Amino acid sequence: MTLTAPAATIGLDTVADVAAQLRVDSVRSSTSAGSGHPTSSMSAADLFAVLVTRHLRYDWDDPGSAANDHLILSKGHASPLLYSLFKAVGVISDDELMNGYRRFGQRLQGHPTPALPWVDVATGSLGQGLPDGVGIALAGRYLDRQPYRVWVLCGDSEMAEGSIWEALDKAAYYRLSNLTVLVDVNRLGQRGPTDLGWDVDAYARRAEAFGARALVVDGHDLTAVDEALTAAGNPPDDRPTVILARTVKGRGFSEVEDSNDWHGKPFPPDMAERAVRELGGVRNLTVRGPRPVATGTDGASPTADPSARPVTTEPTVPSTPARYDVGKPVPTRKAYGDALVALGARNPRVVALDGEVSNSTYAVEFAHAHPGRYFEMFIAEQQMVAAATGLAARGYRPFASTFAAFLTRAYDFIRMGAVSGADLCLVGSHAGVEIGPDGPSQMGLEDLAMMRAVHGSTVLYPSDATSTVALTEAMAVLPGISYLRTTRGKYPVLYPDGEAFPVGGSKVLSSSDEDVVTLVGAGVTLHACLAAADLLADEGIRARVIDCYSVKPIDDATLAAAVAATGGRIVVAEDHHPEGGLGSAVKDSLVADGRVAPAMAHLAVRGMPGSGSAKELLAWAGIDADHIASAARSLVTG
Repeated sequence: MTLTAPAATIGLDTVADVAAQLRVDSVRSSTSAGSGHPTSSMSAADLFAVLVTRHLRYDWDDPGSAANDHLILSKGHASPLLYSLFKAVGVISDDELMNGYRRFGQRLQGHPTPALPWVDVATGSLGQGLPDGVGIALAGRYLDRQPYRVWVLCGDSEMAEGSIWEALDKAAYYRLSNLTVLVDVNRLGQRGPTDLGWDVDAYARRAEAFGARALVVDGHDLTAVDEALTAAGNPPDDRPTVILARTVKGRGFSEVEDSNDWHGKPFPPDMAERAVRELGGVRNLTVRGPRPVATGTDGASPTADPSARPVTTEPTVPSTPARYDVGKPVPTRKAYGDALVALGARNPRVVALDGEVSNSTYAVEFAHAHPGRYFEMFIAEQQMVAAATGLAARGYRPFASTFAAFLTRAYDFIRMGAVSGADLCLVGSHAGVEIGPDGPSQMGLEDLAMMRAVHGSTVLYPSDATSTVALTEAMAVLPGISYLRTTRGKYPVLYPDGEAFPVGGSKVLSSSDEDVVTLVGAGVTLHACLAAADLLADEGIRARVIDCYSVKPIDDATLAAAVAATGGRIVVAEDHHPEGGLGSAVKDSLVADGRVAPAMAHLAVRGMPGSGSAKELLAWAGIDADHIASAARSLVTG
């Protein structure tokens, strides 16, 4: 039986059959796979059945349509429900559901990913689907200017995640009335009851305190759910809506309803047969709800009117691309801001986000020049990265910046961005002990290791303004997660305007046939390496100096050639902990493919820093020119 009709013509009797089918197929698919979460899927089946048949405006034959609504399963472990829904609308077959779920090499993975064209973002790490949905809703309201809605199904367990409340706070701040959150309040988490159980009124008070409109319903009363979704689709004001649905885990199968023993467990075959029988047997309904209506806009000219949304900046005329005189001291963070302004002027798909430090990261320059494409996330770094992920899912190129140290808070979101295949440009400023008197809480000393470990990532660390501009522009077209590390202090421009900095390359700043040691640096330590080379030259020791601005991918060929030319002697200096940063990248490169590790001195921040001047702290850490020269002498003299 196939039904494709406007919402008003699909009756709730048919919706009830769809809900039963979703439950049956959730049981069948997880039992067939031998793993999965049938009971978590069964509790939300009524919510999904009403949504997909009567409210979700989606052209299932054109998942890329700019007018489609967006459905995000934040409780990603309930993937049997989502995949059963995809069968119910006719985009996957029963055979794929039964034989492709959780199987090696198949697209119906244990938790949803964009391997499926109807999935915007990867979910499964709880507390992330809603924050990602905020990013998609931001795009819909302010950039795409399409009337699509964003529907997010959350589990009640993930309502304990702080990221959920960051998301609701920002959704209210940006007046995202196009965002609806359905919370499946089934009372039970993985190991037992959730902290609030079925106290839906407590959830409602919290949601309202964060600026959302809260609606409380019986999640198994189809009429009540339908009325709540209708109200959410026609909001009386500019607030997001949170529908708190009181449900029963395992609903529809009396042997497991409200049981604490069946989380994440498929039913054995005999038990699955009883469940299917109690639920009325296997069905093969195909039902599609309302289709979307496009407005004809595509986001190419997003609104720049500051009165259209809450912003804290006023527009100015974008400046011409910055050019820097060689030798002039310029912070790389300032060059990043200059480069971003120029990128935004050329490409209307470039957007920027920051975590309330834009006057330090210099993202504020973009905010002034292109206020319609700047989103202030305040001190909510998880939400910042999640919003960037959502914006990327809508085809925008987000640049998100904060202090390098604070990106550690958002690491799980960065990791999941890679799972989503998102193209994100992340920028961490104020890195290392070089920042000086602020002390260790502000010093990014783990960021290179963190970002190198992300699948498919690119990690860049410019040493001057010219290279910063070039690498910022390069990031705008890189696939996956890219990271740019910038420096607080002013350092002399080393390269002339127009110098090329290919990703995966490096620069040899000093070289001769008499070189006996290689000095490798990036960012602040490159300047220390140059100074150390001068000190060594005064003693008759010739040093080759390499600017390793591309940490991942690294320039294997240049490093290997330099080590070969300098007798295997190499000094690597980095303003970072010794684990996982530049030194590790150089070591990994030099031992790859069976090459023998050279004589190497690795200078890094090995103690816990305190406050002090940049000069004092670089000397304390042993990564200034004097220490680099001393390490080189030791290698040369043996």
